[in-house]
Amino acid sequence: MRVIAGKARGTRLTVPAGMHTRPTADRVREALFSIIQSRYDLEGVRSLDICAGSGALGIEALSRGAGHCCFIENDSNALKSLKQNLSATRNTDHADLLELDVLKALPLLATRGNRFRIIFFDPPYASELYPDVLEMLSSLPLLDVEGLFIAECSSRKILPDRHGSLIRIDRRVYGDTALELFSKEEV
Repeated sequence: MRVIAGKARGTRLTVPAGMHTRPTADRVREALFSIIQSRYDLEGVRSLDICAGSGALGIEALSRGAGHCCFIENDSNALKSLKQNLSATRNTDHADLLELDVLKALPLLATRGNRFRIIFFDPPYASELYPDVLEMLSSLPLLDVEGLFIAECSSRKILPDRHGSLIRIDRRVYGDTALELFSKEEV
């Protein structure tokens, strides 16, 4: 696995051993960032990588010009890889790392006044976190009104078209992987 484009292009990323973490395939990341960059200029944006694993999504955003990325991860093996990858891509100064359970980390970020233009969510496909994270992102002021929330899931799983203030604007399928893109409705 490698960084696809930008200042860290070609840098090899380490991946945690075992089957607990399933990194986003290069071709899916390439397609995702093509979609993102057709809609947004990443230059200087704040991003959030939930269930970050190796950090490949957030690191790709940083490599392509995002100004900052907050990574949420609590698995010790994944954290080791994530820290190595941030160092290898020289992104430690542009990253915050929350070593917490996602359901504790999101409210903490909200109370600190954090807002993000791009939010990535890529838990294990069998995870029960999807409804809770959708609910939190709908109700907490974390996603900019003009921002984008991307949930990666199994292609066999279809998330709701709408969850509170989150509205699905696109769904793309790449083999076993689906990318569900949401925006936040103005209240």
